[in-house]
Amino acid sequence: MVTCDDPALDDPVGRSLRGHHARFACRLGRAATYLPGVATFCAVSTDAEEADWADLARLLGPGGFADMFSCPATPPSDWEPVFGLEGRQMIWPASGRPGLPRAGADADVVELGVDSVPEMLDLVARTEPGPFFPRTHELGTYLGIRDNGMLVAMAGERLRPPGWSEISAVCTAPEARGRGHAARLVRALVTRIVARGERPFLHVAEANTGAIALYERLGFETRRHVTFRGFRAP
Repeated sequence: MVTCDDPALDDPVGRSLRGHHARFACRLGRAATYLPGVATFCAVSTDAEEADWADLARLLGPGGFADMFSCPATPPSDWEPVFGLEGRQMIWPASGRPGLPRAGADADVVELGVDSVPEMLDLVARTEPGPFFPRTHELGTYLGIRDNGMLVAMAGERLRPPGWSEISAVCTAPEARGRGHAARLVRALVTRIVARGERPFLHVAEANTGAIALYERLGFETRRHVTFRGFRAP
């Protein structure tokens, strides 16, 4: 476990919505959510009071889904638990790692735009790397690898708290696994993020031991263990 006291990493959703992703935010008081179609993540203060939860409920509407991500705040008892998943937050070391490729050095890694969204959604549906919606790609750069014109692997940038960029939606089609595509895409994203003066970080389910091993081989270190939680508003 590596020590990093940057408070931006303790509230990555809230700090993203108040900063780099403000244009995607719906806000009421101290509560915030992403716009529909972009993400389902929500944020309240870690010391949230009843009024903050009431504001979030108004933002979501009756029965609305609140993906609280790693926020430890506990909602009132009339909020219905939907899921809980143990995971970890991993960060790129401050000292960096040698041997990163130059930006654009891997000719097979291509940038994905709005015209690629149907393919991206299809790949996500087949591989289930985590939540991904029609406008999620607007949150940052998404890269992919094609085989005979078909998108077989992708990864991109999601949360953007100050000084950091989260790598997310890392996935490979079943028929293309074992070829190192995920490692190539993550390295390419790390190169881009570091080049603009930010540090990469990511989140991974604790049960996904294969992904954890891959990220550790690439140089990521565990900062903290987290619990991802979702609730249904009253």
